[in-house]
Amino acid sequence: MTPWISTTALAVAGVGSVTSAIYAALVVTAAQRFGRRRRKALNEPARYTPPLSVLKPLHGAEPELERNLRGFFTQAYAGSYELLFCARYESDAGLAIARKLATEYPETRARILTCGEPRFPNPKMYSLSVMADAATAEILVTSDADAQVAPDHLQRLAQELRDPEIDLAFSLYLAQADAPSLNLALDALGKSVEMNAGVLVADMLAGTDFSLGVTVIQRRDVFARAGGFADLGTYWAEDFVLGNRLAKQGRGVRISTHVIGLTVSAASARQSFENQLRWAQSTRRSRPLGHFGTGLTFAAPFALLGCAVGFARGNLLTALLFLAAALLQRAVLAGSVLRALGSTMAWRGAMLYSLRDLYGFLIWLGSYLPADTRYHGTQFRIMPDGRLLPPEPRP
Repeated sequence: MTPWISTTALAVAGVGSVTSAIYAALVVTAAQRFGRRRRKALNEPARYTPPLSVLKPLHGAEPELERNLRGFFTQAYAGSYELLFCARYESDAGLAIARKLATEYPETRARILTCGEPRFPNPKMYSLSVMADAATAEILVTSDADAQVAPDHLQRLAQELRDPEIDLAFSLYLAQADAPSLNLALDALGKSVEMNAGVLVADMLAGTDFSLGVTVIQRRDVFARAGGFADLGTYWAEDFVLGNRLAKQGRGVRISTHVIGLTVSAASARQSFENQLRWAQSTRRSRPLGHFGTGLTFAAPFALLGCAVGFARGNLLTALLFLAAALLQRAVLAGSVLRALGSTMAWRGAMLYSLRDLYGFLIWLGSYLPADTRYHGTQFRIMPDGRLLPPEPRP
């Protein structure tokens, strides 16, 4: 390694280590801010109980689906609520589970719908449009199949719309792998820490001008205000677009203090990587400048570069300082986020997060590859504006 290359590499490692440390400090501050807000909300009475329609799009019997759906049938909600489930066909295995649970809990109002083949490029959005048309309440809760909820989920979530100025609120989540696997553990850490850290910092610095779609509570008219189901259904990250358009109109969008669980289903290392890559490619198109800047928030790649230069120069102290600094700041960052979300195992995630940080950097690099994605058996391409290019019609 020539002196010029060595010096340049060390400078890059130093700059990256500083920017990642600054980001870690922002995350810790934002996490503490959210944690205080969450604790305050938990100590307040939850008395707002408007009628709710819960919309659950389904596609097959995903792992842990019965457990996840059961949580919605057993809600301790003081008001009235209905559950709507929708899949493409009556024979869908996910609908079979919903029917079984509806029989077990006849006191919970549940309806089973089918929508046929999706008419929008985004199949989830088409399913939601069918359920929204059938819903009876003026406040809708949209919830993905992998959402895990406690009995007070609806009671706590509904409080976000007590303020008439708030039109939409979304929940952050703690992800948990449903099988013992390193790649699933890293995936869960990415969803719990990496994703939520970025959301909390963005909210602290610029306010909430987006939404995340695992669980969202919103007034019925927000979809029309944001362009309608058909237009939103042309985007892959329709949840982000919905929240962003509402915020630009001056409508109230906020992060709910109610945190949910999220199932990370068993998958091979390749499938897990592809799933995470799909969302990173979507984020790159939703917020291109912010996503590009994310490259400077990772600590592990810069630490490894600094460590390599230190060893090449025979300076063991430099190498160890780079590694120790990265391990420490990543542990503090992860622990702060997990504690703010209410995790009881924050220390375990903190110890593993440096490895996730390196894995996340590789996903970030991969997000600049051509954005082909597969969802529920259909191949799409995510276009530069975030819209989905539908597959060519079959002859």
